[in-house]
Amino acid sequence: MSVQLSSKHQAYLLPVIVLSLSVASCTIGNKNREHISLVGAGASFPAPLYQRWLLDYNRKNPNVEINYQSIGSGAGVQHFINGTVDFAASDVAITKQQAAQIKRGAIALPITAGSIVLAYNLDVPNGLRLTRQVYKDIFLGKITNWNNPKIAVANPGLNLPNLPIVVVHRTDGSGTTSVMTQHLSAISPEWKSKVGAGKAVAWPVGIGAKGNEGVTAQLQQIPGAIGYVEYVYATRNKLSVAALENKSGKYIIPTPESAARTLEAVQLPPDNLIAFITDPMGAQSYPIVTYTWLLTYEQYQDPVKAQALKNFIDWALTEGQKSSLELGYLPLSKKVVVQVQSAVNKIAK
Repeated sequence: MSVQLSSKHQAYLLPVIVLSLSVASCTIGNKNREHISLVGAGASFPAPLYQRWLLDYNRKNPNVEINYQSIGSGAGVQHFINGTVDFAASDVAITKQQAAQIKRGAIALPITAGSIVLAYNLDVPNGLRLTRQVYKDIFLGKITNWNNPKIAVANPGLNLPNLPIVVVHRTDGSGTTSVMTQHLSAISPEWKSKVGAGKAVAWPVGIGAKGNEGVTAQLQQIPGAIGYVEYVYATRNKLSVAALENKSGKYIIPTPESAARTLEAVQLPPDNLIAFITDPMGAQSYPIVTYTWLLTYEQYQDPVKAQALKNFIDWALTEGQKSSLELGYLPLSKKVVVQVQSAVNKIAK
């Protein structure tokens, strides 16, 4: 098994994760197959965790090759609809309209969760305080310089530089973008009417990059830049992150603990396990948190593929959850694990 890493960036900036894995050979009737390939694609949000899972899973099982491409939620769901992958990953799951296009049926499985942070490239301490009005206006292009009085008033004693703000956003169809813009729409009628929410929107200002990987790279390179990325990309690449004002008026630093408080309020409906919380109420809750979903078909023509995928998902829901917190993701609660395990049983051979 070989994993190619860029010398310039860590594995967390890889656009494609391709790992050869193995599981115990599957026996169906008298038919024994020692090797089988599975292909998946989609969200960059959980890609660092998937990478870790695939490495750990390989150590215990030697014979299924799993290729996962970190290409964004939008592209991953489209491949899933087209039937060119065995599974997909999306930070916004799948809509009823999209699922209706899939004759084999679709199952959305929340597999982990995490926070979306506003990371910045400034020579100021970590935890710069940004009010809801300020970060909304930054993305609207109404606040354009870091020494703006509206930023300074929330950060007394901090010497903010006279430096232009460079907004960095996603260019690809992105679940991370959808979650971010849903939150902005929830806190700002102006944003909702002028820009709205979606996997891809017409950003009023800024420069674009592909994937959490691309946004992270731009943030590292451009002084004065600010952009939205998944928490793990920021922490593993040592980016400074803002403390955001939540609905209760508290400034909350993104941590697994503050994100977990937000997730406690999310109730997953039993019929599809898809739910979002766009502006949490809790006083200590970080405001931008989401599940990310693994998408499977209900029907697979190849029973060996179906069983191999179910085996991997079962491992991810149990042993795999142990590494979630270590990497900065949120392990699923016992209640959610039971819900997901029940949904996995709907995958038919």
